Formats: sequence, C-alpha cells, structure tokens
Amino acid sequence: MTRRIALIGFGEVGQILAQDLAGKADLSAWDILFADPASRPAAAARAAGLVLPASAADAVRGAWLVISAVTAENDLQAARSAAEGIAPGAFYLDLNSCSPGQKLASAEAVEAAGGRYVEAAVMSPFPPRRTASPMLLGGPHAAAFLAEAQDLGFTGARAYSETVGRAAATKLCRSVMIKGIEALLTESMLAARRYGVEQEVLASLSDLLPLPDWNATAGYMISRSLEHGVRRAEEMREAARTVAEAGVEPLMSLAIAGRQDWAAGFKAALSDDLPAMLDAINQQADTAQ
Repeated sequence: MTRRIALIGFGEVGQILAQDLAGKADLSAWDILFADPASRPAAAARAAGLVLPASAADAVRGAWLVISAVTAENDLQAARSAAEGIAPGAFYLDLNSCSPGQKLASAEAVEAAGGRYVEAAVMSPFPPRRTASPMLLGGPHAAAFLAEAQDLGFTGARAYSETVGRAAATKLCRSVMIKGIEALLTESMLAARRYGVEQEVLASLSDLLPLPDWNATAGYMISRSLEHGVRRAEEMREAARTVAEAGVEPLMSLAIAGRQDWAAGFKAALSDDLPAMLDAINQQADTAQ
C-alpha cells in the first residue's frame, strides 16, 4: 500500500482533515456532492489540489487509511461504498456520530472486505482542536491504529474499548445531556423572556447548579442550537436510536431532536446579547405564526 489517506466526506470536518494531514501523506477524497462540479465540496477539493475521483471505491483504492466524515444517515452507505475498493489491512476510521448498531453494521461491511475498522467518538466540537480533538477509539484494531495516529496529529485519541459500539454509546448518551440542556435552556429562556423573569430564573439556577456565569452559559448554549441545530438534531436522532437499542424508550431524545431542528430556523437571531437574541427569536416566531 502507498502511504495515502482517503477522506470520505468533504464537508467541514473533511476539509479540516485535509488541511491538517497535508504533507503527512498523499491525500484523496470523495463526497457524494462531487457529482455536482459546482458544489462546495467539489470546489473545496479542487482548491486543495485534489483530483476528484469517479467513486468512493476509486478514492480509497491503495490507501492505507480511510477516514469517514459524513452525515450520520450516510455512515453505512459510505462504509459499503469504500469497502468496494479498500485495500486489505487498510484502516477505516469512522468519525461519524452514529448509534452502536450503525457502527456495527459499518464495521461488518469494512471487515468483510478485508479492512480494519476503527470507530472514533469525537468528544468535543471538532474545531478548534481539529485532529487533536479528544477521541475514544473502539474495536479490535483501535490500539494498532493509535500507534499510527499520534504521528498524524490525532494526539487527543485514546484506545477505549475493543468492542465496536461502546465509544459511540458513550458519546451519544452524553449528547442526550448536553444537547438536552441546550434545548431546555432555549425553551425556558424564551418563555421566561416573555414574562420578563429570565434574570430571576438564571439566578435561581445558580443555587441548584452553581456555575460562574449562567447568563454566559445560556447565551452560549442557545447560540449553539441556532447555529448548528440541523447537525445537532441529526445527532440526537442517532442518540434516540442508541437509547432505543438499549431497550429504553427515547422520549426525551426525540423531543430534544425536535427542539434542535426548530432552533435551526432562527439562525438570523444569533447575538452575543442574550436578551436581544431571545427577543429576536420570539419576534421571528410570532411573525411566522
């Protein structure tokens, strides 16, 4: 195998990976949007000096490492497409936020083709730490990949479990809490602002859950939902699937996904000023009714 790395998915994460891995290996990339030469991924790949291959199989052929950074719903299809060209013994690093069941299905597709599947649960926003982001690696090949990962800049990675799915379960069960707090703050603060009691509510939270600055926390968390609601809703649907796979009814996870989807429609209201942001959301919601 040549010392080449193939990137499957060339959105925000794929482009960051291309930047961080440049010079450390020859790079190739594939994205389903490459079919449209005018798409953002296609334009970004050309700007990075990458040749657009005809298929995912062509992109991964001969690579010693394949990194999948696609949307959760495309995780399994990406694995199956890459499996058509993956070299025997090549690592397949799955960065996608999918349920344990989805990870297992992707692992089966890669392993059946002779690749070595490694799941990776990224435990923080990918920017700003980028390849150095904290990651939990899972599967029987996690330790072997870790030995190679440090030289590539994956300095926040650690081997977590030899069982595929445990890393994903850890991340997505955590997401129920983190994205859930975002959703709760959004709903609580929007209603509280209409009653004119948001500051009293935030002050009262400090008695039960002491934080240095609940105003800043609420503003940050609500803004994350507005800016990244679509992605967060998708992750929460995977979290709901994870909860369901454990035999627990995902009542809260599905509700959180709904609120995150809703928040994505109010990106224009983003502001560093919490009251102004809440007012803008409420005004936009009133206008839409």
